[in-house]
Amino acid sequence: MPAVLASAIVFATSAGVLVLEILAGRLLAPYVGVTLETFTGIIGTVLAGIALGSWWGGRQADVRDPRTMLGPVIAVGGLLALASLPIVRLFGPALAGRSPVTIVTLALLGFFAPAAVLSAVTPMVIKIQLDSLRVTGRTVGRLSAISTIGALFGTFATGFVMLAAFPTPPIVIALGSVLVAVGIGLWVWLPRQDSGSPSALAFGAVALATVGLVVGTPCERETAYFCATVVADTARSGGRLLVLDTLRHSYVDLDDPTHLEFDYARNVVDVIAATYPSGALDVLHIGGGGFTLPRYLAATRPGTNSLVLELDPDLVRLARDDLGLQTGPLLDVRTGDARLGITELPDDSRDVVIGDAFGGLAVPWHLTTAEFLDEVNRVLRPGGIYVLNMIDHPPLAFARAEAATLRRVFDEVAIVAPSERLAGAVGGNFVMTGGDVDVQNVALRLDSRNAADEVITGADVKQFTGDAPVLTDAYAPVDQLLEPQPTAG
Repeated sequence: MPAVLASAIVFATSAGVLVLEILAGRLLAPYVGVTLETFTGIIGTVLAGIALGSWWGGRQADVRDPRTMLGPVIAVGGLLALASLPIVRLFGPALAGRSPVTIVTLALLGFFAPAAVLSAVTPMVIKIQLDSLRVTGRTVGRLSAISTIGALFGTFATGFVMLAAFPTPPIVIALGSVLVAVGIGLWVWLPRQDSGSPSALAFGAVALATVGLVVGTPCERETAYFCATVVADTARSGGRLLVLDTLRHSYVDLDDPTHLEFDYARNVVDVIAATYPSGALDVLHIGGGGFTLPRYLAATRPGTNSLVLELDPDLVRLARDDLGLQTGPLLDVRTGDARLGITELPDDSRDVVIGDAFGGLAVPWHLTTAEFLDEVNRVLRPGGIYVLNMIDHPPLAFARAEAATLRRVFDEVAIVAPSERLAGAVGGNFVMTGGDVDVQNVALRLDSRNAADEVITGADVKQFTGDAPVLTDAYAPVDQLLEPQPTAG
């Protein structure tokens, strides 16, 4: 086999394994969320596949002519890559959850086999290229380096280019189809045994690609970060529910921007109104989602200047297309990481900062730390307030740690939630505040609309916090603090 062809085969199959590994995060997200545990399970599963495939490929290359196996192995690897799409969609709903067992099981079903089979290619190619013991080290080193370079190319090309340009299913189908075509080509060109049929593999590839396209996806729109779906509310003609991965994230009424469907949104508004009873405000929103609160403030407080820092540009496009978002001088959206975006804002420039970037399964840990809250405090004017919405479930380890972190940065901290939630009996949304919030006025507003929530501050917040750790950039195990339980907006 020409050295250039051997190098190309090793490069392509190694790249394919890492392309699948990156795509696995998006394919599994609708069922297990996007957390540290998700990526840990995927990486561990793929590494196990690479280890087993390398061992098996080397063993087979010693007992059989690897030239007879190379084409079929690559083609089968392509078939298994194609099969990962319907497998995940078939088993994902039944295995939905975020426990380590669930994550690893779903990753094993979808991605262990293609990673193992494709990883068997490199030792087979090495055996074909070894025609002299005098160049063993050189040959093994060269092809191992090319394998690693291919893996790097697959990682960067997928994460930086392909996922930004295409949905996940077409990438999986294209990858699997190319591998099958390459495998069949090598099968025909290289010496082969009489068993098996390249045409059967070609038929299998077409069938699996068709199944992958036909099997329903839980996503109406797939972004680089979320599986996003907009659901029409049959009870309200203008009602639209935004679902991100497994979370009921936002609710928007296209006809009435003042309608707040979720309790947490009403609590956020109560906190703001209690502290600033009237007038336009300068507000920074950490996270856009359905842009419910910026729209509400624009409708109820004319002249309010809202700046939204939203990570996902596709989510902004979805909000414009399906959720009635209209941006302009008084409602500006900047896409990018809020941790970086907030550093560009001047000191003492905002009356209110609203933190609404935390989901149920996916929490950006770097927006939970004391260092980030220092930035929030910096951009707040004297007397300004930080209002944070978050979700946790018993034993409330994350909620208590975030409360401890708020207490480290702000002199006054308050929490709004139902009493049974504050007691740790049930889980759900917590609205936490930092700054000079008018707590008595918040309580009056809650009572006036017969809300099930109450507001605590001072010694009660200290008791709620207990001995929870302060989250910092050096220590913020948010994914481990969160309990793997189902969530609702």
